[in-house]
Amino acid sequence: MKPVIVQVVQHLRPGGIETMALDLQRQLADRAEIHIVSLEGDSHNTLQQWPRLTEHEGHLHFLGKPPGTSLKTLWRLFRLLRRLKASAVHSHHIGPLLYGGLAARMARIRCLIHTEHDAWHLSTPSRRNLQGRLLNLVRPLIVADCDQVARVLRKHYRYCHPTVIMNGVDVEYFKPCASDAKQRARKQLSIPEDQFIIGCAARLEPVKGHKFLFRALAALPANVSLVLAGDGSQRACLEALASDLGQRERIHFLGAQDDMRIFYHAIDLFCLPSLNEGLPLSPLEAQASGIPAIVTDVGGCSNTVCPVTGALVPPADSETLHRTLLPFCEQSKPVTPRHFVLSAGDLRLTADQYFELLNTRGRIAKC
Repeated sequence: MKPVIVQVVQHLRPGGIETMALDLQRQLADRAEIHIVSLEGDSHNTLQQWPRLTEHEGHLHFLGKPPGTSLKTLWRLFRLLRRLKASAVHSHHIGPLLYGGLAARMARIRCLIHTEHDAWHLSTPSRRNLQGRLLNLVRPLIVADCDQVARVLRKHYRYCHPTVIMNGVDVEYFKPCASDAKQRARKQLSIPEDQFIIGCAARLEPVKGHKFLFRALAALPANVSLVLAGDGSQRACLEALASDLGQRERIHFLGAQDDMRIFYHAIDLFCLPSLNEGLPLSPLEAQASGIPAIVTDVGGCSNTVCPVTGALVPPADSETLHRTLLPFCEQSKPVTPRHFVLSAGDLRLTADQYFELLNTRGRIAKC
């Protein structure tokens, strides 16, 4: 009989944590029954906003948590864990740690794992103290998605000994495209077919640093365009900034994309100008697709960039970003970064490591 693993996330909107949860569900399907619980939202609206979820629909659960602390949500999650006969609970981030951790302990589930996907939020004392109390209370197996996150956890919580499991991407899903597929992808996205295309896949939020990329673009040659995949609260502000910089015709807002393969096939260079990150998946997806990546050196980003074909730049520095982008725009890169992802960011290895951790330390097979 397969063990039942329940992953708990804050919400199911397109993003790195949510994508990882879905990927783990697919990768481990032959070894375990995997359910994903979204604390927030409802099935109807979420599936409309992210059609990819329909293939997982039978194993998705939405608790509709209202703003603030909700004892009703905790009780509903506890009841759900009992109904599913969960063998293990896997929480992602602090909110899911609170509800998933407490509900798991209430349901007497021995196997509890918590993944910390970034560390920058721990710079806030109130968040750091809250997380410390939660970790002490529910005592999960702790996973950090990169060495940098593990170092911060050990610094703030001396009893904490996290296991490092690097996030991975599906290298069979993200592959380089055939020679004629790039033009087809550009036509499908309605973006320029004769330009050098820089792509950025990220939520349109201040922490992603889009404005610095916009300013760097303004100094690049006229045959360079920027394409953005993703949506968020800053879209109108960013569209206005593009106009103010005289770059509105060169910056293309695509919104959320359900099939990111088409996006990566359409671009020549990937750039993620974030101010804070954990370990982002998008640079790995781009490089698995054969596209070199330039990423700001924050969080665990240094673990995601091929040192031969890509580059790291300081955050919030448009001038350095421009100088780094320029040579990529002027010459092709014959060496593919895909080999880097195959060795350092393969989802199959990530899934194997999680299952091994749960089996050897969490003992899910005996739960």
